[in-house]
Amino acid sequence: MLHLRSLVFNIFFYLWTGLLLLVMVPLMLLPGDRLILGIGLVWGRGNLWALRVICDLKVEWRGIEKIPDGAILVAAKHQSAWETFAFFLPFRRPAYVYKRQLAYVPLFGWAVWKARQIPVDRGKKGEALASITEGAKTAAAIGRQVMIFPEGTRRPVAAPPDYKYGVAHLYRTLELPCQPVALNSGMFWSRKSFTRRPGTVLVEFLDPIPPGLSAADFAEKLEADIEGATNRLIAESRARGEGE
Repeated sequence: MLHLRSLVFNIFFYLWTGLLLLVMVPLMLLPGDRLILGIGLVWGRGNLWALRVICDLKVEWRGIEKIPDGAILVAAKHQSAWETFAFFLPFRRPAYVYKRQLAYVPLFGWAVWKARQIPVDRGKKGEALASITEGAKTAAAIGRQVMIFPEGTRRPVAAPPDYKYGVAHLYRTLELPCQPVALNSGMFWSRKSFTRRPGTVLVEFLDPIPPGLSAADFAEKLEADIEGATNRLIAESRARGEGE
């Protein structure tokens, strides 16, 4: 039954995504990015609804009241594809740092471009940081949330942390509060698994880190805060008998 439900959800996910991409096509001719970001919110809500109804997979948001208003830097744990759509709910004007190669995916790449997300070419390290910085400054200047996964890619639940320099560079450059986010989505939707397990994804918005710290102090605090909270959320779900 678990695999059947996962199959039904996966079919829904791709059909829902494809339908919304088609809806976006005429909207791309209109000025601005708000309508496209609004479609992103609909995408996220639809997927979370389907996960709850089909797979009995819910979400619990904790500390959402801690999110500062206006432009911020969001540094989130990345364990699953789940957070790429779910974060449209707490962050209504996100600007994700994303792999430039995704821009070449038909329809999806157009939508990412129209939504003014922040591309990075990981194969050109010297240029990558400059590209991220320019895009992040532009997004922050109009009050958007700059979204970065500090480890650069999805990490298995049990993997040791691997935080990159880019998040500390953005923190020092943007001079904005940083909102750390811990989660345990990988216990229910792992990066290489077809299965969507029932339970409750726990997402915790931690105390924002104010601007002004040195890059080294910030990096140390960010990793300690996110990893400590993530491990606690994983242990809580395991104590409930949920997830992997």
